[in-house]
Amino acid sequence: MTDSANPSLDILAIAAHRDDVEQTCGGTLLKAGQRGQRTGILDLTQGEMGTRGAAEDRAREANDAAKILGASWRRVLDIPDGRVENTWENRLKVGAVIRETRPRVVILPYWKGRHPDHYTCSVLGYEACFLAGLSKVPLSPQSAQASGAAPLAAHRPFKIVYATLYYDLRPTFVVDITEQFELKLASIFAYKSQFSDQQAGKHLFPAHAEIRARVESLARFYGALGGVTHAEPFLQKEVGLVDDLLAIPVKSI
Repeated sequence: MTDSANPSLDILAIAAHRDDVEQTCGGTLLKAGQRGQRTGILDLTQGEMGTRGAAEDRAREANDAAKILGASWRRVLDIPDGRVENTWENRLKVGAVIRETRPRVVILPYWKGRHPDHYTCSVLGYEACFLAGLSKVPLSPQSAQASGAAPLAAHRPFKIVYATLYYDLRPTFVVDITEQFELKLASIFAYKSQFSDQQAGKHLFPAHAEIRARVESLARFYGALGGVTHAEPFLQKEVGLVDDLLAIPVKSI
């Protein structure tokens, strides 16, 4: 799904696979959309190497999930699934999307993890954000219809944050998704090819009945850190800036 009339986004979440965003920061995107902010999702791969489901199945499911999350924009690149590499070509592809959508905030996966595609996506995304800000690098829209189009104006997001749900570390901050939790869960369950009970990959995937418990236990854990019911964890590299000590949320005692 895409909105060509107004491609600029407030927040763009970049992930290696369809369903990664839903699991790691879906509630945050939904909350932003409910505030009137324009959100987008960029999936680097089409999921053709997945144990369950074909790329075509995941495309339909990703569109359904984006609607549940109220995303204004979603696109998938053609980087091979299982072979996300931080190459110049891939940086150009992602950098072109950064220039086209002009997000103020980019959400990336944390730069460590079990899956090579996830942590490579993190470094690739960061370097693409940097590249997109270099005005002498010519980058044009990726769509076939835009072939021969003029280069896009340079753009670099103001903020890059990292969704850390896939890695065990103490986050810099959490986002309260208590009111968004049920729809976050619905966006995950939109991927029926991945999360329904089936023989394929049953030793790798939890049973459908257990998925809610697992998702909720993590959301409650991070919610407890922030003094709320459900939350999603994030990390930022920068030191936070506080103007008013009386306005800092979360009790110390």
